[in-house]
Amino acid sequence: MDAGLETRLFDEAQRGRIHRHLEFEPESASGTQVLITGWGAQSIGPAELDRMPGLQAILHSGGTVKGILSPEVWARGIRVTTASAANALPVAEFALASILFAGKDVLAAASDYASDPGIDRDGERFASIGNYGRTIGIVGASQIGRRVIELLRPFDMTVIVFDPYLDARDAAALGVSSVTLDELFLRSDIVSLHAPLLPSTRGMVTEDLLASMPPGATLINTARGGLVDQDALVRCLGERRLNAVLDVTDPEPLPRDHPLRQLPNVLLTPHLAGARGNELRRLGESVVLEVEAFAAGLAAIHPFGLADLERSA
Repeated sequence: MDAGLETRLFDEAQRGRIHRHLEFEPESASGTQVLITGWGAQSIGPAELDRMPGLQAILHSGGTVKGILSPEVWARGIRVTTASAANALPVAEFALASILFAGKDVLAAASDYASDPGIDRDGERFASIGNYGRTIGIVGASQIGRRVIELLRPFDMTVIVFDPYLDARDAAALGVSSVTLDELFLRSDIVSLHAPLLPSTRGMVTEDLLASMPPGATLINTARGGLVDQDALVRCLGERRLNAVLDVTDPEPLPRDHPLRQLPNVLLTPHLAGARGNELRRLGESVVLEVEAFAAGLAAIHPFGLADLERSA
């Protein structure tokens, strides 16, 4: 792991807790029993595993190991954990903040207020804003999607969800209604995307779906830019019928002259929703707890299986 990332993930106390259970031998791969990985880690396949014959656990400090670990890891019975649950919380918090701001039409209101300091807050311009009774559409009952649903519970909103793997019993337990993707876009004042980017989900948000959204609706994407037909989104946003909060795009970053950078009804952020700054300590704590569980002979807290690899982002 890069030394700079290590110091951002683990403070002195957390490193001390790791060292109580693990001895670090950076020059000797053959004796490695536990491997702690992070963002930017090199891929681990059969050749790398052959150099670590005693490897028993890979504890990943990021959200997913897709693109890092090969299926051979699980074939050899190596324990794999991730900090995806710890990373899900800041994304869900970001989505919640975006939803509440969208309901208040904050982006446009701030722009209007900047140009007209005497704006009439009780006038027709703001007659339709507010979060009471809004319908929120969640695309993907993923770990993050479920955290967003949980955070929305205290609010007077109706939450509907599209996820082909969400059955009626699970939807009832979450306190939401399961609907088709077409119905979700047709009914939702605000749509928040939390699906993984897979061949089957690339471009799933089509021009027809965007065009079906209620006037003034907002699309929030904190998942992956490739989920959305971006050219279609530019066209729909250009008609000023919709608003968007985009923490992810395709590509990242967008070229300086990209139309999404010019539209006043779009809030672009530089992939901030996931753990950043002091939130990295939460990821570090997740790894420390996994180290302690492993050392105590306990089950993994957040195991990551081969099936998870196949359907993760």
